[in-house]
Amino acid sequence: MNTTNPVKQPIDWTKLAGIVAQARRFLLTVHVRPDGDCIGSELAMATILRRLGKDVRMVNADRVPPDLLFLEGTGDIEHLDAFDPPWLDSLDVIMVLDTISWAQLGPMKPILQAHKGTIVAIDHHAVGDDIGAVVFSDTQAEATGRLVFEAARHLGIELTPDMATALFTAIATDTGWFRFSSVNDQTFTVISELVRAGAVPHVIYNRLYEQGSAGKARLAGRTLAKVELYLDGKLAFTSIMLDDFAQTGAIFSDSEDLINKTLAIGGTQMALIVVEQPGGGFKISFRSRCEVDCSQVAMKFGGGGHRQASGAFQNLPFDELKIALIAAMTTAYEVRTVTP
Repeated sequence: MNTTNPVKQPIDWTKLAGIVAQARRFLLTVHVRPDGDCIGSELAMATILRRLGKDVRMVNADRVPPDLLFLEGTGDIEHLDAFDPPWLDSLDVIMVLDTISWAQLGPMKPILQAHKGTIVAIDHHAVGDDIGAVVFSDTQAEATGRLVFEAARHLGIELTPDMATALFTAIATDTGWFRFSSVNDQTFTVISELVRAGAVPHVIYNRLYEQGSAGKARLAGRTLAKVELYLDGKLAFTSIMLDDFAQTGAIFSDSEDLINKTLAIGGTQMALIVVEQPGGGFKISFRSRCEVDCSQVAMKFGGGGHRQASGAFQNLPFDELKIALIAAMTTAYEVRTVTP
């Protein structure tokens, strides 16, 4: 795993334009357990390529979460299990959005490894693998959606309302609705252009955050009731087990963003949430609002991501995993706070 991918700023979009010009068939894909950034970026990029006359299909390892189905074009995103493999024989380019990590690609990995053509990756994460791609990366970008916005401009594609909505969703969700430190003045410059192009913020917010089920509300209550505090209240830990989903009637995508609610507890600077998976093992999410770099802690558990938000997956028994996670975050906090 590469841990020191260079920041490529500004990105050489002319190189991407050359790749696009020479190719006809594109397959777009994103990371497992897709979020708003990868789905919004994927939809917008598919529109960009189609308006350039390309043959495009979107194929993901996991289905689109229900709260993102309002985005135009999600019905065209195919699930890998139902994909038509022979189409790959004449494929020119596989484009990966919002990751360059094998672990995050999951079942899509064999397809990329077998591909004889070009692989392109557009991403903003600091940690990744050598997936054999031509990488267009800016680790200072607040979201991959920001990079797709830039690509559209350099490729000469005017934003439609649907594209603007998808990219607004990508950026808004990956910045915690503009409250993370990755947000800067340029973020709002891009957002203003997306609004002018047809994105309607209050409608997007309503569809994302105000259409949840009763099961989702019950799951939130159950999860927050289990919060444990460590490091004199600086670290919050909670978990969601399969029984929690069964007892509340929630679905797995309902667990997204619950970790951020623990950071609303006064004095809390870091958070951990462990979510049991149907196929075994646990999905782990890390958050930090202090000197601790979540991506570095997540790497110790086979994951990665951003400084403030990262993820990983582990098969350790729950009790053992909990102890290891709390110890790792504690060590990271202690090291960061004593280092000049």
